[in-house]
Amino acid sequence: MKRLIFGILLLLISSTAFGWGQKGHDVTAALAERHLTRRAARHVVRVLEGQSPVYWSNWLDNASHTPEYATTKTWHYLNVEEGETFDEARRIPAGDVLRAVENLTSELKAGGLSPEEESDKLRMLIHLVGDMHCPMHLGRLSDLGGNRLAVRFFGRPTNLHSVWDTDLPEAGHKWSYSEWVQQIDRLSKSEQREVSAGSPEEWARETHALCTEVYDATPEGTEISYDYVARFTPTVERQLLRAGLRLSRLLNEIYD
Repeated sequence: MKRLIFGILLLLISSTAFGWGQKGHDVTAALAERHLTRRAARHVVRVLEGQSPVYWSNWLDNASHTPEYATTKTWHYLNVEEGETFDEARRIPAGDVLRAVENLTSELKAGGLSPEEESDKLRMLIHLVGDMHCPMHLGRLSDLGGNRLAVRFFGRPTNLHSVWDTDLPEAGHKWSYSEWVQQIDRLSKSEQREVSAGSPEEWARETHALCTEVYDATPEGTEISYDYVARFTPTVERQLLRAGLRLSRLLNEIYD
């Protein structure tokens, strides 16, 4: 109950988003929940004290600003500077999104956690798998993952990170998170297995390659308009689908 009350309070606090906007994380969590086995679904609901993955999907963005969870601030991203390869990227001692996803998955699989520890780690994993698939979370340190790269979105001054967090998904489709899931979750079983295959490291490398493409298409001062939205909306759809299917695979491996 203490955790539930704390979570509700955090969800009422406004903060700067770390990754996909709220809807993007909701889509990822809802899609993952849709593909859980019955056994895994029962375990997930138990660990989350009766709530769904969607309920907690944005929790860590707020929690990372509190003293109790301040150590997770760097877990939302992995910076790869321009001119560096993924392997050359300087890793943060406090952890990054790849290390966090790998460690949380291993700890949840190993078991032996208290109910509070398990709940925390599961909620973190739900959020961070989403972050791992947001292109600007594998962005450059020099511009803080696009936060310092100024662009204009239909004439409004903003930055590249914010565009990919919220503006682009919302401009692509004015859907609720459930409508997003209904529209993009249409792969065959074999295609789903293909998409969810691989390791978190492979997924992070894939996102970094996509991030490089985004930087090339969006230099400082870019005027983003209809052509950009048309070009990259399918990318947003694909990344959210990948995140949801891959999260469900991890949760099924942990709890089934």
